[in-house]
Amino acid sequence: MTIAPLAPILIEPMVRAALLEDLGRAGDVTTDSIVPLEARAETALVARQQGVVAGLDLARIAFNLIEPEIDFETVRGDGAAIGPGDVIAHVRGPARGILTGERVALNFLSHLSGIASTTRQIVDAVRGHRARIVTTRKTIPGLRIVQKYAVRVGGGSNHRYGLDDAVLIKDNHIAVAGGIAAAVAGARAHVGHLVKIEVEVDTLAQLEEALEVGTDAVLLDNMGPAQLARAVELVAGRAITEASGGITPQTAPAIAASGVDLISIGWLTHSNKALDIGLDHRG
Repeated sequence: MTIAPLAPILIEPMVRAALLEDLGRAGDVTTDSIVPLEARAETALVARQQGVVAGLDLARIAFNLIEPEIDFETVRGDGAAIGPGDVIAHVRGPARGILTGERVALNFLSHLSGIASTTRQIVDAVRGHRARIVTTRKTIPGLRIVQKYAVRVGGGSNHRYGLDDAVLIKDNHIAVAGGIAAAVAGARAHVGHLVKIEVEVDTLAQLEEALEVGTDAVLLDNMGPAQLARAVELVAGRAITEASGGITPQTAPAIAASGVDLISIGWLTHSNKALDIGLDHRG
């Protein structure tokens, strides 16, 4: 499946901010003092381990914001499977610009490729079941749009983007509102008819209460496979079912086998390991 790239206007500001943070008050004093202004370089972005590419547009923007004359030639685009030694892109042009933009470009590319790679691993693990792998609002501040993009590149899907595009009534909301029925009633009175309402439940009794008031989706929190299967049976298609809580690549297949519609995994974005990618000098 081809994933539509993010519009440059959405990602250029975050790349610019990262470069400004790195350049500080005096710019790249190392490169500027060592590399002649006229020097040119031939380099390549190369994978050090197996995974899935994501974030090439951010890498390209990082180099071109520093030096517009840098030529960025993609060899393996976002979503491509890669292995150790595979060339992802060629980067050619003024050497100073390449060296100055290198770290920011690699930071984005490695981080997002790590998310895409792990997502692909879990998506493959649950293949054959109906469950989709989704990510949540547990993103690194300022990077939500690109982290959620990386999940899509890996074959996953996205949960809500923010507090404003869906209602998710969690345990603290229920406690303050005085119960599930009161919380759902308040939400329905406040939001528009196109806004879906989801309720987090910890027990089958709470699930039955949520179903009685007609919620659109239920978040089945920290339930094991057997309890999830029973929950799916109780729901019987009346709401979207979402499993959440401590799910790993190892436990995901059993969770998916319970019949849930969604498996949400927050750590995919907030604490995933970066994919090892380097910039190699080629002459």
